[in-house]
Amino acid sequence: MPTSTVQKIEKEIKALLDEQSKLFELQAKKDGIIEFGTRYQSWYTRAVKIVESLAPDRLDEFQALYSGDPKRKEINELTYALKDFVAGIGPVPDRWSGEKPYNEKNIASIRLLNQIQILSALRTRLSSVLADVTGSLFAELQDHELRAASTLLKASVSAAGALAGVVLEGHLQRVAVNHKITIRKKNPTIADLNDPLKEASVYDISTWRKIQYLGDLRNLCSHQKSKEPTKEEVGELIAGVDSIIKTVF
Repeated sequence: MPTSTVQKIEKEIKALLDEQSKLFELQAKKDGIIEFGTRYQSWYTRAVKIVESLAPDRLDEFQALYSGDPKRKEINELTYALKDFVAGIGPVPDRWSGEKPYNEKNIASIRLLNQIQILSALRTRLSSVLADVTGSLFAELQDHELRAASTLLKASVSAAGALAGVVLEGHLQRVAVNHKITIRKKNPTIADLNDPLKEASVYDISTWRKIQYLGDLRNLCSHQKSKEPTKEEVGELIAGVDSIIKTVF
């Protein structure tokens, strides 16, 4: 993921967390419910998008703090949600003592604090979360390109092999970055990447030989040679690349 994108996400999370003092201040004011509701709704709309993108496993929890259980049959201190507070819904005081069965302001504060804690946790692990997201997107792209190569195989054997080779090159470059291995060439070939990765013990010699063979098949597709690649060879190249991108990281 581009550095500029990471910085924008970090900036947005910081801005959301910086608003917590004002939100708590308005939430605690006796006559601040309208201003709190307006400000909180804007805050929630921005925050839920961040959680959805970076922590989908915590999205339901984050949303439930706002909307509550949709199956609830009554509103009480266990089911009360921020949506109720924003709508001005609260417990009915006892007709004799005038006391409320629960303090809706305290519960709303706890729900808001829980949401802020989820958002704050994302900030502390942003790098690892974005790495996971980036890796997932990269893997999806690789799978898509290999499917395209398989389809292309019916029309152009050489073009299909060249595309599979591009996928392998890109994957090996990513592996080198993951292992902090410096590749001197500006536009390295499969061979330029394969040797340093083996020397750094990223994989064993059998994998190195397999990648070397795949590189030879790719070269048949990308360069003018006396021997043209066969459909079977390129099919083997595509299958081999698929195996490498799923086992070498």
